[in-house]
Amino acid sequence: MTEPTLGNNGYDERECSCPREFYQREEINTSLFFEDCTRSIDFVLAYRINAHEPTEAENTEKRRVFEANLVSQGLEVETSQKDQICFVKIHAPLEVLRRYAEILKLRMPMKESLCNLRIYERTNRLQNAAQYLSKKIPGMSVVNRSTKSIFSSLKTVCQFFLRNIHVDEHIFPKRAHRFTAIYSRDKEYLFDIRQDCFFTTAVRSRIVEFILDRQRFPTKNQHDMAFGIERLIAEGGYCAAYPLHDGEITESGTMRALLYKHWASVKKWYRYQPLDDIKEYFGVKIGLYFAWLGYYTYMLLLASIVGVICFLYSWLSLKNYVPVKDICLRPNTNITMCPLCDWCNFWDLKETCNYAKVTYLIDNPSTVFFAVFMSFWATLFLELWKRYSAEITHRWDLTGFDVHEEHPRPQYLAKLEHIPPTRVDYVTNVKEPTVPFWRMKLPATVFSFSVVLLLIALAFVALLAVVVYRMSMLAALKVGASPLTTSSAIVLATASAAFVNLCLLYILNYMYSHLAEYLTELEMWRTQTQFDDSLTLKIYLLQFVNYYASIFYIAFFKGKFVGHPGEYNKLFDYRQEECSSGGCLTELCIQLAIIMVGKQAFNTILEVYLPMFWRKVLAIQVGLSRLFNNTPNPDKTKDERWMRDFKLLDWGARGLFPEYLEMVLQYGFVTIFVAAFPLAPFFALLNNILEMRLDAKKLLTHHKRPVSQRVRDIGVWYRILDCIGKLSVITNGFIIAFTSDMIPRLVYRNYVSKDGTLNGYLDFTLSEFKVSDSPTLNSLAGDLSNITSCKYTDFRLPPSSPDKYNLSSMFYIILACRLGFVVVFENFVALVMILVRWCIPDMSVELRDQIRREVYVTNEIIIEQEAHRARFERAKRSSSVLQTSPDQEVDASSIQEPNAKFISIEKLLSENLTQVELDAIIHLSDPLTGIAGANA
Repeated sequence: MTEPTLGNNGYDERECSCPREFYQREEINTSLFFEDCTRSIDFVLAYRINAHEPTEAENTEKRRVFEANLVSQGLEVETSQKDQICFVKIHAPLEVLRRYAEILKLRMPMKESLCNLRIYERTNRLQNAAQYLSKKIPGMSVVNRSTKSIFSSLKTVCQFFLRNIHVDEHIFPKRAHRFTAIYSRDKEYLFDIRQDCFFTTAVRSRIVEFILDRQRFPTKNQHDMAFGIERLIAEGGYCAAYPLHDGEITESGTMRALLYKHWASVKKWYRYQPLDDIKEYFGVKIGLYFAWLGYYTYMLLLASIVGVICFLYSWLSLKNYVPVKDICLRPNTNITMCPLCDWCNFWDLKETCNYAKVTYLIDNPSTVFFAVFMSFWATLFLELWKRYSAEITHRWDLTGFDVHEEHPRPQYLAKLEHIPPTRVDYVTNVKEPTVPFWRMKLPATVFSFSVVLLLIALAFVALLAVVVYRMSMLAALKVGASPLTTSSAIVLATASAAFVNLCLLYILNYMYSHLAEYLTELEMWRTQTQFDDSLTLKIYLLQFVNYYASIFYIAFFKGKFVGHPGEYNKLFDYRQEECSSGGCLTELCIQLAIIMVGKQAFNTILEVYLPMFWRKVLAIQVGLSRLFNNTPNPDKTKDERWMRDFKLLDWGARGLFPEYLEMVLQYGFVTIFVAAFPLAPFFALLNNILEMRLDAKKLLTHHKRPVSQRVRDIGVWYRILDCIGKLSVITNGFIIAFTSDMIPRLVYRNYVSKDGTLNGYLDFTLSEFKVSDSPTLNSLAGDLSNITSCKYTDFRLPPSSPDKYNLSSMFYIILACRLGFVVVFENFVALVMILVRWCIPDMSVELRDQIRREVYVTNEIIIEQEAHRARFERAKRSSSVLQTSPDQEVDASSIQEPNAKFISIEKLLSENLTQVELDAIIHLSDPLTGIAGANA
């Protein structure tokens, strides 16, 4: 094969989709090959020799049978030993790759010589109209030239700015789009299988893993699950199985080093990600995650800017807010408030001056605007992601991938091994066993559903514990030897309770993850995609209740059903929690900020230091204490590639699950409760900029290279995001209507205030209670002089009224306005969301037509090649009948190369054959191919 021509940067200058691992280097890394330095190492199995002889004898027999099965499948193995660890290196020959590429229905790039497609640019109607008018209308040509000059100047400035943001094509050259087709050995003439980069390292490792997951090994009781490398690792036969990185992060000329330097570096936070190179190195599944994370972070930029502007507006307008002036600056007036709990004393409203200022920063006129904007933003994000995802799906050739073509999970088939095949799968046309509904499926589903309900109930118990803690803390801060002001006590009690809640969340989440995986395994899902989707829904449901239960409680239940002084509604003989005079929105903001920011900060610390910790532990286990030193070790270069990768952590089949879960939970904080925390998008943006680079660094530095997995999209996560977006419209509407004071302020301005201002609004929101009407408050006020009445936040009749303490008519007016606002808000946002979805198609017209064009051309290529092949084969069979001379006979060796076929066919057609003879040769093939060949 001709060596590729390399440029000055060492990149392949041909239009080739080879990954960088196939580019030439200054020297060959021999640890990536067998001892013959020819056969590549596509997978590595590692094991330690057990000191217990009976156990070691059993493990040896398992490995012997397992490796013999691998060899029977055509794989080649080579064994070596290093530091008491044995390594089994696996190479997949070309024949094995061809066979399993056909079994897995992999889409592979077609020959470039067959894909000479010319792309015609679409005509722009607006430009055509402008050119027409410039010719017909005098003076328009001058306007057209000046406009083009201004446009070119702006374009130059934008290009200079974008050049430092987009992917540097000198480092990551743009890959040419290649036509692909589902691989078939019958149509192998479409593919250049002899090209070194035809089967990339990602494809090779995926095929080898598919074989490893389905080979059996012996057990004492011939267990049904005695197969697969995962099971063998769990039983101690092997300790690791992994593909190799292409080199060290400091080794020049490797993709790993290039990605580490120009992608994983936090210094490159402003640069776009080289998604094509990420996909080639890690596979489609990981590439899609980083594409989605990058797009989500990009969209957060707009939401962050609007959120910061709204916050600055509230900060600048705070000095003119009348209710805050009344609380903090009202002269010679003390408003005595009723106790907030059973153990609390009377308190002065001036104590909540700072609390009132913080409340206004959250609850102000910009809150409604920002809530509506974020509802639109959530819809816009999902619609634009679908559009962007369609481009990625086309670019990475995922449009023809169908999850229903997946093979059954090995664990699924093992559990049904004793059941004879009774069902023919409609897609794969293969007989498979059916899960007994009454004996296996229904009991597992009922049990799983029951356990999930139990875990949800446990989350509510944890919520109740946090509520009790917050009430106790508030009482302790107010009744202690040095009592705090009411404002400080509320903030401190809320903050400490949020921290306690955060700690409980992590404890419960650890338990939820393990239980959810066990329950999903019981449900007998056929494919890995179905298994992952079911597991995702379970864990997200539990995490949703776990993280959001306390926030929903503060937003919609706290302080809403407390009653009034003298007649409180009690639960377990205790008063319910009560909001301060400013409402619960500030407490909601504190709870949300601590849980969201605290969770992100804690996860970031874990992602940085936890992999380092486990690598140290692994270093101790393998006896490599020199990894504890940060200084470089000169002996480190002696380690082979498989030994270095053995020291890295295993990524796992579901390594991306916690990453997606963390981001989706953050998306919930940003959208569902954004009315209570306008800076949530800003903190999410800061976190994601760091998260993207830390995830990349973690993958490249601390983990073994993941096996490439092919997916079509982000899966069930999109449906979850869509549900969160719809839920956010409802929650934000209710938060503005019932948790904030926006509706009472509007009612006061328009129906109560004489001058249309908020003068007197503070007294409007407070009701009076006569202390003597409550024995408890009367005894509490006995030691305090001049306390005959107290105020509380509600709309009730005064003590002088015959129906004292009943709800006033103003309460019902405000309630009607709240409900009316919710209806108007929900319908307005819903209509705009429908309009946005209608205006933004899932796929651009240009991309749709391009896909259709490429499918058409691909089909034409296949039809043409099939026709040529059929004509050539029939001509060869009829060569004896045609009685051609020896120098006119077709060379049989030309069957191996399509170009040789075409030359032989042209030679054959140049003979003096009659049309009848040619038609007979063509129509001897099958009807479809024959007709296509005749037309061709």
